[in-house]
Amino acid sequence: MASTRAAIRYAKAILDLANSKGIAEAVNNDMKSIASTIGGNEELSTFIQSPTIKVEVKESALLEVFANINGVTKGLFHLLFENKRFEILEAISLEYSKLFDEGNGTEVAKVTTAIAMDADLEAKVLAKIATLSDKKITIENVVDPSIIGGFILRIGDQQYNASVANRLQVLKRELSN
Repeated sequence: MASTRAAIRYAKAILDLANSKGIAEAVNNDMKSIASTIGGNEELSTFIQSPTIKVEVKESALLEVFANINGVTKGLFHLLFENKRFEILEAISLEYSKLFDEGNGTEVAKVTTAIAMDADLEAKVLAKIATLSDKKITIENVVDPSIIGGFILRIGDQQYNASVANRLQVLKRELSN
C-alpha cells in the first residue's frame, strides 16, 4: 500500500514538472515505454526489484536500456537512485499514464474478447462506449478465450458484459431456479 501511494506521489510530481516544461506528452510516451518494457521482461523486473543489486548499477543499466528518454524521465531515474526506490518504477510509470490521461479527458476502455478484435466488433464496442462515456476513449484489447464469444467492456468502474459465457451463466441460473 505504501509503495502505491509513493508511486502516485512520484507520478504527480513528475507530471507537474513535465506540464510546467510543456513536455507532458513526451514524458507520457517514455512512461508507456518503461511500463511495457518492465512488464514484458521478467529479467528486467527481477533486476529492478532485487535488493542485492546496488542502486548505482540499477540507474546506469536503466539509463542504457532507456537511452532515448526525455531529460525529465532521466531526472526521475536519478531521484529514484537518490531515494533507493527503483522497485516502484513500473508503478510510477503506470500511475503517470493514468494521471496524464485523466488530465487530458481521455479514458481507457478495456475490451476483453475471445479473439482479437476486427473492425466490425470495434465499431460495435465504440457504439456502446458512446452510451457509457462522453470522454475521448482509447481502446485496449485483451484476448481471453474463456469468454467464448462477444465482449466484456470496462470503462473506469463501469462494466458491460456481452459475452457468451455470461449469457450461458444467466441461462444456467434461470434453469436451475
